[in-house]
Amino acid sequence: QVQLVESGGGLVQPGGSLRLSCAPSGRSFSTASMAWFRQAPGNEREFVAAYRGANANKYYLDSVKGRFTVSRDKGKDMLYLQMNSLKPEDTARYFCAAGFGNPISSSLRYASWYEYWGQGTQVTVSS
Repeated sequence: QVQLVESGGGLVQPGGSLRLSCAPSGRSFSTASMAWFRQAPGNEREFVAAYRGANANKYYLDSVKGRFTVSRDKGKDMLYLQMNSLKPEDTARYFCAAGFGNPISSSLRYASWYEYWGQGTQVTVSS
């Protein structure tokens, strides 16, 4: 059974940092493209960052560029999201996603491209 399990969420003050982790299991994800999405109550799921498996290119939502960094440990199939300078508007449930194939870069920003999803981890930025 394929699973993606996120961890690392929590409550942090504005300006603080968190590191999210995504642990896949059930098959090898070494060639997968993987991403982070987030969803706040009442909002649609929003692309945050992606790591393209074929060439290790990284893509970001404009509002997180320079603050968030997506990375992978392919030896462990892990995906990470380092989040710095957090803002209240970053508050959301963060989801890990993975897919296989050779997508054009724009496809990686759409939730519909991804085959596998985790249950999410809550990030709350508040003083």
